[in-house]
Amino acid sequence: MANSSRSGAVRKLKKGPVKGTGGLGRKALEGKGPTPKADERTYHKAYKSKELAERSAAKHGTTKSAPTKRRSSGPKGRATEELVTGRNSVVEALRAEIPAKALYVAVRVDMDERVRESIKLANERGIPLLEAHKPELDRLTEDAVHQGLVLQIPPYEYEDAVDMATEIMEKWKKGHINNAPLIVALDGITDPRNLGAIIRSVSAFSGHAVVIPERRSAGVTASAWKTSAGAAVRVPVAKAPNLNRAIGAFQKMGYFVLGLDGDGDVSLPDLGLAKDPICLVVGSEGKGLSRLVRENCDQIVSIPINSAMESLNASMAVGISLYEVSKQRSAQV
Repeated sequence: MANSSRSGAVRKLKKGPVKGTGGLGRKALEGKGPTPKADERTYHKAYKSKELAERSAAKHGTTKSAPTKRRSSGPKGRATEELVTGRNSVVEALRAEIPAKALYVAVRVDMDERVRESIKLANERGIPLLEAHKPELDRLTEDAVHQGLVLQIPPYEYEDAVDMATEIMEKWKKGHINNAPLIVALDGITDPRNLGAIIRSVSAFSGHAVVIPERRSAGVTASAWKTSAGAAVRVPVAKAPNLNRAIGAFQKMGYFVLGLDGDGDVSLPDLGLAKDPICLVVGSEGKGLSRLVRENCDQIVSIPINSAMESLNASMAVGISLYEVSKQRSAQV
């Protein structure tokens, strides 16, 4: 008996190519688009953190932006937010009145005196308090040791070096400031703690500003803020795209540019330009002033030290020099 007569044994053969749906299932293949961001999904922890941040910002009358990871610089050299992590660092930063955008506190954090003081200081200054789970803080800080406390700092807004020097000179000529302009420029200082200490010395000895190069220089980071002990609030820091060009512009305005170096033309106690507008340039502890900067200075000044000591720390050298300038200016009043 042929197979064709048995319905249960009929072999169905495919003839030709199998056709699709003719486009009828195209919409089903399109999907729902890209996955929404974590803070846009109502069931996600990030969404709750965002809501809490917005409520806290509204309560304090401030605007809260989304948290960002710690980076020293963003696209085209623009600074981004930085994070201070750890209980000691956070409480010290708040005591120094470092500008802050938010204080992150871990959920069910072990409360000690540092945590209590940090929360108290943040509340007094109107800094938004945000609760976050440990995995969120780990991700935010890129797994840094945070101990349940993270302080978010906004990017520092630098002034233009030439514009700032011009403004200071004009204020002095109009009698709006008593002392002759006094600016400190840094050549190759890459340690933010040195920068912070220099800012502190400039503030202590009635200096007017600090100038740093656009590249290869420490910036006003959390570490610099902390070392300055709050002086960064009073002393502006400006950036120069090219330090040598800025020095030339200062000289045309009437500033005398003095370079600090161990092999100087004149010893600091014999400095005769203390009463004039001054731009004091200091180099790194190891390399000192770069060749071009040294050549562009009006005078190279040295600090007399014991021959057994090769050099001084940059911030210490600036502090000693500013003290001598301040002493001579006071004696000439």
